[in-house]
Amino acid sequence: MEIRIAGTVSESIVDGPGIRYTIFTQGCPHHCEGCHNPETHDFNGGRLADTDRIYEHIVRDPLLKGVTFSGGDPFCQPAPLYDLGKKLKENTSLDIMIYTGYTFEQLLDMAKKDINVKNLLSVADIIVDGRFILAQRSLELKFKGSRNQRTIDCQRSLAEGKVILKEL
Repeated sequence: MEIRIAGTVSESIVDGPGIRYTIFTQGCPHHCEGCHNPETHDFNGGRLADTDRIYEHIVRDPLLKGVTFSGGDPFCQPAPLYDLGKKLKENTSLDIMIYTGYTFEQLLDMAKKDINVKNLLSVADIIVDGRFILAQRSLELKFKGSRNQRTIDCQRSLAEGKVILKEL
């Protein structure tokens, strides 16, 4: 399946716990002031990539702890990311972390109308939600940029019907 990406990092230590394969999706509606990846905003930018090829790169690396979907906003392309995430969940022990400018509550509302959003949530272990707010920026935060953002245990939150925060 094709996905529009800005790029990938094969071994990142800044996009979540452990060594991670990070996919930077292309396209973001949020346009947060001070965004770390403003080049990912244009929905027509970046390049097309094949999720099967990305999967093959990921599974060849025995050092990885997980995979991070970043952006852009991954929830703007939920179908190909679900396709990739489902294969990873079925065939590896890697965890999946997603950064999004949407709040978890907004994602739940979106999931009611879009099965692809619901499916992507079903394979996510950790979600860092909320827009980046420059006035709340802090370099002391672990794996997030501004104090309003939350690190969420996605599967527990879905099961319990409320946001369950996760310490990393």
